[in-house]
Amino acid sequence: MQITRLVLRQLRRQIHVQRQFSAAAPAATAAPAEKLVPPPPEGAAKPPNPKLDSIVNNIASLNLLEVAELSTLLKQKLNLPETAFAPQFAMAGPARGAAAEDEEEAAPKKVQTSFKVKMVKFDEKQKVALIKEVKNLLEGMNLVQAKKFVESAPTVVKEDIPKDEAEKLKEALTKAGAVIEIE
Repeated sequence: MQITRLVLRQLRRQIHVQRQFSAAAPAATAAPAEKLVPPPPEGAAKPPNPKLDSIVNNIASLNLLEVAELSTLLKQKLNLPETAFAPQFAMAGPARGAAAEDEEEAAPKKVQTSFKVKMVKFDEKQKVALIKEVKNLLEGMNLVQAKKFVESAPTVVKEDIPKDEAEKLKEALTKAGAVIEIE
Protein backbone atom coordinates (compact mmCIF):
# COMPACT_ATOMS: atom_id res chain seq x y z
CA MET A 1 0.00 0.00 0.00
CA GLN A 2 2.75 2.42 0.93
CA ILE A 3 4.66 1.53 -2.20
CA THR A 4 1.63 2.29 -4.31
CA ARG A 5 1.23 5.70 -2.68
CA LEU A 6 4.90 6.45 -3.22
CA VAL A 7 4.70 5.48 -6.89
CA LEU A 8 1.56 7.56 -7.36
CA ARG A 9 3.20 10.62 -5.80
CA GLN A 10 6.20 10.30 -8.08
CA LEU A 11 3.97 9.93 -11.12
CA ARG A 12 1.95 13.01 -10.13
CA ARG A 13 5.16 15.02 -9.74
CA GLN A 14 6.42 13.91 -13.14
CA ILE A 15 3.12 14.68 -14.81
CA HIS A 16 3.01 18.08 -13.10
CA VAL A 17 6.56 18.90 -14.24
CA GLN A 18 5.82 17.74 -17.77
CA ARG A 19 2.72 19.91 -17.92
CA GLN A 20 4.66 22.93 -16.71
CA PHE A 21 7.36 22.58 -19.34
CA SER A 22 5.08 21.54 -22.16
CA ALA A 23 2.72 24.45 -21.48
CA ALA A 24 5.55 26.98 -21.24
CA ALA A 25 7.51 25.68 -24.22
CA PRO A 26 4.99 26.47 -26.99
CA ALA A 27 4.35 29.94 -25.59
CA ALA A 28 8.04 30.70 -25.34
CA THR A 29 8.99 29.35 -28.74
CA ALA A 30 5.95 30.38 -30.76
CA ALA A 31 6.37 34.14 -30.46
CA PRO A 32 10.10 34.43 -31.33
CA ALA A 33 9.85 31.87 -34.14
CA GLU A 34 7.54 34.17 -36.06
CA LYS A 35 9.93 37.13 -35.80
CA LEU A 36 13.11 35.24 -36.64
CA VAL A 37 14.18 35.27 -40.27
CA PRO A 38 16.90 32.89 -41.41
CA PRO A 39 20.01 34.70 -42.62
CA PRO A 40 20.71 34.71 -46.36
CA PRO A 41 23.33 32.22 -47.55
CA GLU A 42 26.88 33.46 -47.63
CA GLY A 43 27.78 35.23 -50.86
CA ALA A 44 24.14 35.86 -51.76
CA ALA A 45 22.71 39.36 -51.85
CA LYS A 46 20.87 40.41 -48.70
CA PRO A 47 17.16 40.82 -49.33
CA PRO A 48 16.11 44.48 -49.05
CA ASN A 49 14.09 45.75 -46.13
CA PRO A 50 10.47 45.84 -47.40
CA LYS A 51 9.84 49.23 -45.81
CA LEU A 52 12.92 50.79 -47.43
CA ASP A 53 12.22 49.02 -50.69
CA SER A 54 8.76 50.59 -50.89
CA ILE A 55 10.21 54.05 -50.10
CA VAL A 56 12.79 53.68 -52.88
CA ASN A 57 10.14 52.56 -55.34
CA ASN A 58 7.93 55.53 -54.42
CA ILE A 59 10.80 58.02 -54.83
CA ALA A 60 11.82 56.45 -58.14
CA SER A 61 8.31 56.97 -59.49
CA LEU A 62 8.32 60.73 -58.75
CA ASN A 63 8.71 63.31 -61.53
CA LEU A 64 11.24 66.16 -61.36
CA LEU A 65 8.89 68.69 -59.75
CA GLU A 66 7.88 66.22 -57.06
CA VAL A 67 11.53 65.42 -56.34
CA ALA A 68 12.28 69.14 -55.89
CA GLU A 69 9.33 69.46 -53.50
CA LEU A 70 10.47 66.34 -51.62
CA SER A 71 13.95 67.82 -51.30
CA THR A 72 12.53 71.05 -49.85
CA LEU A 73 10.35 69.16 -47.39
CA LEU A 74 13.27 66.99 -46.24
CA LYS A 75 15.46 70.06 -45.73
CA GLN A 76 12.75 71.64 -43.59
CA LYS A 77 12.07 68.48 -41.61
CA LEU A 78 15.77 67.71 -40.97
CA ASN A 79 16.78 71.38 -40.45
CA LEU A 80 19.31 71.31 -43.30
CA PRO A 81 20.68 74.59 -44.74
CA GLU A 82 19.33 75.87 -48.05
CA THR A 83 22.73 75.98 -49.79
CA ALA A 84 23.51 74.99 -53.31
CA PHE A 85 26.54 72.81 -53.78
CA ALA A 86 28.75 73.97 -56.66
CA PRO A 87 31.44 71.67 -58.01
CA GLN A 88 34.97 72.96 -57.43
CA PHE A 89 36.10 72.37 -60.99
CA ALA A 90 33.65 75.02 -62.19
CA MET A 91 35.82 77.84 -60.78
CA ALA A 92 37.65 80.07 -63.23
CA GLY A 93 41.27 79.20 -64.06
CA PRO A 94 43.10 82.31 -62.75
CA ALA A 95 40.96 82.58 -59.62
CA ARG A 96 41.57 78.92 -58.86
CA GLY A 97 45.33 79.33 -59.34
CA ALA A 98 45.47 82.27 -56.92
CA ALA A 99 43.37 80.42 -54.37
CA ALA A 100 45.60 77.36 -54.60
CA GLU A 101 48.72 79.48 -54.05
CA ASP A 102 47.14 81.13 -50.99
CA GLU A 103 46.28 77.71 -49.56
CA GLU A 104 49.82 76.46 -50.11
CA GLU A 105 51.28 79.49 -48.35
CA ALA A 106 48.81 79.28 -45.49
CA ALA A 107 49.33 75.55 -44.93
CA PRO A 108 52.41 74.76 -42.87
CA LYS A 109 55.06 72.67 -44.55
CA LYS A 110 54.76 69.05 -43.53
CA VAL A 111 57.93 67.64 -42.08
CA GLN A 112 58.38 63.91 -42.34
CA THR A 113 59.00 62.49 -38.87
CA SER A 114 58.58 58.77 -39.46
CA PHE A 115 60.50 56.81 -42.05
CA LYS A 116 60.35 53.40 -43.66
CA VAL A 117 63.51 51.36 -44.29
CA LYS A 118 63.18 49.08 -47.32
CA MET A 119 65.67 46.41 -48.47
CA VAL A 120 65.61 46.47 -52.26
CA LYS A 121 68.15 43.73 -53.00
CA PHE A 122 71.29 42.15 -51.58
CA ASP A 123 74.66 40.81 -52.64
CA GLU A 124 74.49 37.00 -52.95
CA LYS A 125 78.13 36.72 -51.85
CA GLN A 126 77.38 38.40 -48.51
CA LYS A 127 74.06 36.66 -47.90
CA VAL A 128 75.22 34.80 -44.75
CA ALA A 129 76.58 37.98 -43.15
CA LEU A 130 73.38 39.84 -44.04
CA ILE A 131 71.21 37.10 -42.48
CA LYS A 132 73.23 37.32 -39.25
CA GLU A 133 72.98 41.11 -39.23
CA VAL A 134 69.20 41.02 -39.79
CA LYS A 135 68.87 38.49 -36.94
CA ASN A 136 70.82 40.81 -34.62
CA LEU A 137 69.06 44.04 -35.66
CA LEU A 138 65.45 42.87 -35.72
CA GLU A 139 64.08 41.75 -32.37
CA GLY A 140 62.51 38.32 -31.97
CA MET A 141 63.87 36.86 -35.20
CA ASN A 142 65.73 33.54 -35.37
CA LEU A 143 68.08 32.44 -38.14
CA VAL A 144 65.41 30.68 -40.20
CA GLN A 145 63.12 33.70 -40.05
CA ALA A 146 66.02 36.03 -40.89
CA LYS A 147 66.94 33.85 -43.91
CA LYS A 148 63.36 33.91 -45.21
CA PHE A 149 63.18 37.64 -44.59
CA VAL A 150 66.39 38.34 -46.56
CA GLU A 151 65.34 36.06 -49.42
CA SER A 152 61.99 37.83 -49.70
CA ALA A 153 63.67 41.07 -50.86
CA PRO A 154 62.42 43.63 -51.83
CA THR A 155 60.78 44.02 -48.44
CA VAL A 156 60.22 46.59 -45.69
CA VAL A 157 62.70 46.16 -42.84
CA LYS A 158 61.13 48.64 -40.39
CA GLU A 159 58.37 51.25 -40.56
CA ASP A 160 57.49 54.38 -38.60
CA ILE A 161 60.94 54.95 -37.14
CA PRO A 162 62.82 58.24 -36.59
CA LYS A 163 65.35 59.41 -39.19
CA ASP A 164 68.45 58.77 -37.05
CA GLU A 165 67.38 55.17 -36.37
CA ALA A 166 66.61 54.68 -40.07
CA GLU A 167 70.08 55.98 -40.99
CA LYS A 168 71.77 53.63 -38.49
CA LEU A 169 69.79 50.67 -39.80
CA LYS A 170 70.64 51.59 -43.39
CA GLU A 171 74.34 51.89 -42.58
CA ALA A 172 74.49 48.52 -40.78
CA LEU A 173 72.61 46.64 -43.50
CA THR A 174 74.57 48.32 -46.30
CA LYS A 175 77.83 47.15 -44.68
CA ALA A 176 76.38 43.62 -44.64
CA GLY A 177 75.71 43.73 -48.39
CA ALA A 178 72.13 44.99 -48.77
CA VAL A 179 70.84 47.81 -50.97
CA ILE A 180 68.61 49.95 -48.73
CA GLU A 181 66.16 52.75 -49.45
CA ILE A 182 64.70 55.13 -46.88
CA GLU A 183 61.24 56.43 -47.67
